[in-house]
Amino acid sequence: MNSADLGRRVGVPSTALFTDQYELTMVQAALKAGTADRRSVFEAFTRRLPEGRRYGVVAGTGRVLDAVENFHFDDEMLGFLRDQHIVDASTIDWLADYRFSGDIWGYPEGEVYFPGSPLLRVEGSFAECVLLETVILSILNHDSAIAAAASRMSAAAGGRRLIEMGARRTHELSAVAAARAAYIGGFHTTSDLAAGFRYNIPTVGTSAHAFTLLHDSERDAFRAQVDSLGRGTSLLVDTYDVTEAVRTAVEVAGPELGAVRIDSGDLLLVAHRVRQQLDELGATQTKIVVTSDLDEYAIASLAAAPVDAYGVGTQLVTGSGHPTCSMVYKLVARAGSADPADPLLPVVKKSLGAKSSRGGRKWAARRLDGYGVAEAEVIGTGPVPEELADRQLLVELVRGGEVVAREPLEAARERHVAARKGLPMSAIQLSRGEPVIPTEYA
Repeated sequence: MNSADLGRRVGVPSTALFTDQYELTMVQAALKAGTADRRSVFEAFTRRLPEGRRYGVVAGTGRVLDAVENFHFDDEMLGFLRDQHIVDASTIDWLADYRFSGDIWGYPEGEVYFPGSPLLRVEGSFAECVLLETVILSILNHDSAIAAAASRMSAAAGGRRLIEMGARRTHELSAVAAARAAYIGGFHTTSDLAAGFRYNIPTVGTSAHAFTLLHDSERDAFRAQVDSLGRGTSLLVDTYDVTEAVRTAVEVAGPELGAVRIDSGDLLLVAHRVRQQLDELGATQTKIVVTSDLDEYAIASLAAAPVDAYGVGTQLVTGSGHPTCSMVYKLVARAGSADPADPLLPVVKKSLGAKSSRGGRKWAARRLDGYGVAEAEVIGTGPVPEELADRQLLVELVRGGEVVAREPLEAARERHVAARKGLPMSAIQLSRGEPVIPTEYA
């Protein structure tokens, strides 16, 4: 495995200020109280899936590992904290030496999850674990939301190719993370070159309407593109009249034309007409790519259309209506000291309404039925039942502060395909419903 397989991490800046102020003020108070070193266990989980979703998708784990590895305070950051009087001098001295030295376990990237699933378990001193809360949640909430939307779109596409093209619809850094999460969820390529550079995701792209409008005629534009990019390029055919554009495209590129792209109109009707026209012109191998504010429902509605690929932007990078997974990061157990022999005591937040949580350091396993299909997400704090011992979901990610579980992005992508196949068939239904399997507590 070479470094390119794992994505480019050279020059990654410190993530230490990607946090909320109260993380640092809690550390200051705990240091003063003598409780900062107490051995603690935090878990990231969600109490419920977004409304109507049948399963969640774990994405962002690799980025979390990068964030933990690069969580340290440089002199400029410490000077900012000092000048703004955010924490006192003794806390700044403590932060100057900060490096996470604990352990992290979690669901592997690409796995599916359900309400209550302990997606990430962070263990160490209270102070070093609590500092990671905000950056962990910001990554997991964003990336898992995108991956879940991508997974639904992938299921709706039924094996047809999916192009992520949402970079112009979100923050420039979010666009790179979204492309990565979409790739895990089943997309094949991205238009974002930063994502291709950083994560080795295949990139695609040819031209926009502006290129056609630049030229004196559509024929001139098509000729310029074919001369530059070859006959296998994709020509955008809906700038003026689609029928005339398709005819011109085949005349210019010949039957070897790679693809035509349709970006407006009644996509179902236009795709059928374009397919018929291409076949009549002898371009039987020319593909049809459709774009234009697609989501999983629009993709599903085109299942009967002669479409070969879908380009998705806005709806994908905004989680198709659910831009966050509502994950939380809670202290679930702690000891009375830093002594490893001191037993961990379950702690639990008891809030009104639906914001309570369950205490204790948890394991998770997925029980299968007689056909090898998932039937329940089982979560417990005691001994793991023998029949579930080989179905446990958490894997070791960080040991003693050192990352031990880096993997190629392809591994997460393949894992998601297998995980989704292991769910009941109703998991890929787009109709609203409850989680496809229940969560049980052992």
